[in-house]
Amino acid sequence: MSKQVYHDVEAMFSGKHRDYAASDTPYHDFGHAVHVLMCFARIMEGLRMAKVEPAVSFRYFELGLAAVLLHDTGYLKARSDVEGTGAKYMRTHVERSCMVAKAYLPTVGVTEKELEFVRRAILCTTTTSSTPGFRFQFCMQVEGIVGCAVATADCLGQMSAPDYMEALPRLFKEMQEADDFHRVPPEERMFKTVEDLVRGTPRFWRDVMQPRLENELMGMYRYLVRPWPDGENYYVNTINATIARIEKEMLGAEQEKPALLRRT
Repeated sequence: MSKQVYHDVEAMFSGKHRDYAASDTPYHDFGHAVHVLMCFARIMEGLRMAKVEPAVSFRYFELGLAAVLLHDTGYLKARSDVEGTGAKYMRTHVERSCMVAKAYLPTVGVTEKELEFVRRAILCTTTTSSTPGFRFQFCMQVEGIVGCAVATADCLGQMSAPDYMEALPRLFKEMQEADDFHRVPPEERMFKTVEDLVRGTPRFWRDVMQPRLENELMGMYRYLVRPWPDGENYYVNTINATIARIEKEMLGAEQEKPALLRRT
């Protein structure tokens, strides 16, 4: 199933699927999905090396891969949708991704029970939910492990990209279009400028994502250590290096300002 899902989702993003126009979002494209996919596969490998119980079966591994590949399909537009880019769906893309999964996965042999698991795994990738705790109400412990691995891979796969700092303007552009689409007043927007997003990234990593990875997502990031169990965590180290670079450049920019313009 895995190869088929990979090729079908790639077709969706590239505009080769009959129902969806080619992806036109500035940041969340198929390349992002592949980064997440690789991170997820390495977490699964780490779980196997650590002999974590309950062990993840090959079928649950496949279903986790499907959740990863489909988790951002909610950014895709129908062929009849010609206004703006898929970024306008940022606020609703997780729920829309679940709808894509519901329509597509039965065509590749996924049962109704398996589909419900994939849906919940996709829901794990959002940091907000109208029903607190709903995302993590899995039927079995192994489902919780795979669901949290999907969400961990989404975070680390994104933020560990070598060009993540350079990609922040594209990410801001998506946020801006989504806010415009939902008519969010300027004063109520989380980030009003690209600079706000860049400045907020270190705090987001330390105050939001690190506690979430450790607690809500069951510390799945630990299984990315190579060689296991005493090696380095490439993903976490790369993100920390990016954060340090952002803070260094922010400090340099601050010091270059005339004294009267520096923040106190």
